[in-house]
Amino acid sequence: MSHHIVEVKNLRHVYADGTVALDTVSFRITHGESVAIIGANGAGKSTLLQHLNGCITATSGEVFIGHIPLTRNTLPAIRRTVGMVFQYPDDQLFMPTVFEDVAFGPRNQGLPEELTAERVREALELVGAAHLASKPPYHLSGGEKKRVAIATVLAMSPDVLVMDEPTSGLDPFARRQLMGLLREFHHTKIFTSHDLDMVLELCPRTIILHEGIIMADGATADIFANDHLLAACRLEKPFALQGCPVCRTSTN
Repeated sequence: MSHHIVEVKNLRHVYADGTVALDTVSFRITHGESVAIIGANGAGKSTLLQHLNGCITATSGEVFIGHIPLTRNTLPAIRRTVGMVFQYPDDQLFMPTVFEDVAFGPRNQGLPEELTAERVREALELVGAAHLASKPPYHLSGGEKKRVAIATVLAMSPDVLVMDEPTSGLDPFARRQLMGLLREFHHTKIFTSHDLDMVLELCPRTIILHEGIIMADGATADIFANDHLLAACRLEKPFALQGCPVCRTSTN
């Protein structure tokens, strides 16, 4: 299924102040992969994700979804294929009710109202938030907002799910619920995260970004076993690998 493939070739992004956020980044993610992009603050993770559905434009380089290059002309089709969940749900939820938020995307795709309502119902049920449909988003908890933000993307039936820090700001129970939810998705999934225990649990493959450059790309277990690499990129091992019995139980 080539439309599930994400390929980045020599991607470079320089901000207006001269900051080089990404420097000739290249990788290929195939159908059904679950891939984490990790790195210290300022490594370029969020900037990279925003290129995958055209939220920002590269200084140079190319992004392909399937075999389609991301251009101004292909942007509408790319955004139907790549669903983006932002780090902060309040950046994504802006309608009077949860139903209206989740319906916004399908309606913009031109779907008839009956099919839109069906998409909304299915997406909210999938994330365990059907009971929230009539509520204003600003009345929801952080975990509920995360679920609804994911539903707004799922309602558009994307082939690729891209998430920026999906567990940030969640309490342990909400975090565990969300991780269980993400484990059930069969999309091609790309995460950024500082939650390295989540990465270890959900992502067989990890890419490390450091100062806008890919420092490693490989099996998550192998990357987390490389103490020198983690130290060089200002990262620590997940708690589950630190050898402390108390830490090992912290993600259960």
